[in-house]
Amino acid sequence: MVIQRIIYAFGHRTMPLLGNPHTTQAIRNMSTEVLATESSDKGMIILNRPKALNAINLEMVRKIYKHLKKCEKTKSLMIIKGTGDKSFCAGGDVRAVVEAGPTEESKNFFREEYATNALIGNYKIPYIALIDGITMGGGVGLSVHGKYRVATERTLFAMPETAIGLFPDVGGSYFLPRLEGKIGLYLGLTGFRLKGEDVLKAGIATHFCESSKLSDLESALLNCPDADEVPEILSKFNSPSAKPFVLTPQMEQINNCFSAESVEEIVENLKKDGSEWATKTLQTMSKMSPTSLKVTFRQLELGSKLSLPQCLNMEYRMVVRHLENSDFKEGVRALLIDKDQKPNWNPTTLEAVTEERVQSFFAKLPDTEELKLGA
Repeated sequence: MVIQRIIYAFGHRTMPLLGNPHTTQAIRNMSTEVLATESSDKGMIILNRPKALNAINLEMVRKIYKHLKKCEKTKSLMIIKGTGDKSFCAGGDVRAVVEAGPTEESKNFFREEYATNALIGNYKIPYIALIDGITMGGGVGLSVHGKYRVATERTLFAMPETAIGLFPDVGGSYFLPRLEGKIGLYLGLTGFRLKGEDVLKAGIATHFCESSKLSDLESALLNCPDADEVPEILSKFNSPSAKPFVLTPQMEQINNCFSAESVEEIVENLKKDGSEWATKTLQTMSKMSPTSLKVTFRQLELGSKLSLPQCLNMEYRMVVRHLENSDFKEGVRALLIDKDQKPNWNPTTLEAVTEERVQSFFAKLPDTEELKLGA
């Protein structure tokens, strides 16, 4: 969903709007920040905010959703990508959301973002996300629920929300528990970053393509006469190495330590493990919001048994509660505004986060305020 903690300027190289020079294209400049393009039978969305690492805001979400709805009925496939070579989408502009507070506009950002995630998860035509560069938070929501996700050697994936007092949203409660073993819980609690081929080997991407070949892949997709050829085209450009998954050496430890009934038990398991990996993991978790850790644990536990729309409905309740009263504002202050890296979490320990407090984030909203996706 939302999130990016890295909102500063990068130089950028503008990528071609459509990789097919022989096709007449109608370019709808729905916003300078979202370029919605189309040929006679193909659609494309280009996130065009490179100085903010293509982080999304409410206006962008609305235009993405509108174009997705239109193309689902009139086109044979949809491609989404980011401008520049640094980022696909680094997340949502959470600083703006936090500074606005629990306003209707802030709630609308999440409401409409989650509706977009649900649309992507049930998209009727092939949806291909070219996740070249930073893909975090909201960028994960714009890609992971689609049928095809193409990573490159520049892809950097993470769900680092516990570090800013939030939780892995945009459907994190759906896709994280469905990864192999306890990888999803590990990623959700620690914000561990996966790079390049490891995004594929974790099961988050579906294909891996060298960034130098992306333009050729794009052209092949835009030139294909039939959407039934998409799997074959993606397979042709898929070129992962035989190098093992970065977490393979720790998989047994991850599964053992994170197969627990609570976050406190995970911490105890890590202490008993005592390895260098376990010690580093403990150090990482000690920096996260204790409330966020316990809420995320419960979120992923519940999400493992829910559909994507049900997960997003639950996450909307959770995010409204976070806007009203949580560590979210303090986390964004410490990491993104003042940048002192010294958040004052409340409470400061896992033990002080009561079961009643955890449950409060999942409480139903007034009926008129519920998200009700898939209802």
